[in-house]
Amino acid sequence: MFHAVPAVISRCLQLILNAALLLPGLILVAFLAKETLHPGEVRFEPAADNSKYSLMAGLMVYSLYFKFIALIVKYFLAGYHFPLRYIIYIGITVIVRLIIVEHPSSRDVLVYAGAILVMVMTLWLCNSPRLKRE
Repeated sequence: MFHAVPAVISRCLQLILNAALLLPGLILVAFLAKETLHPGEVRFEPAADNSKYSLMAGLMVYSLYFKFIALIVKYFLAGYHFPLRYIIYIGITVIVRLIIVEHPSSRDVLVYAGAILVMVMTLWLCNSPRLKRE
């Protein structure tokens, strides 16, 4: 009888976690819908910031919303765990967006490029046959 208690607790906690993850997923979908209008606003509204950087920043944010929503979907499809390589993909995209949008100093760009290199090497290790789980 007592051996079933951990399984019940585990299922209850998994249900709470899944419900809690559903809320950020819905919020991300709402922000994705709002961000869908951004390229039109940049292009056609006279009061909007019409710079190419603003358009590029909007497109990068749009792709980040897609990636986070895909990560949540993958969580449910992969047996309730986040694959490490998807988190690394998002990290690389975030740093590239930072370089494009913020225009940091040359030293900062070099540090960010080093961080991207470390993440790419980590991705290579994650996709090696010895560590690949899927």
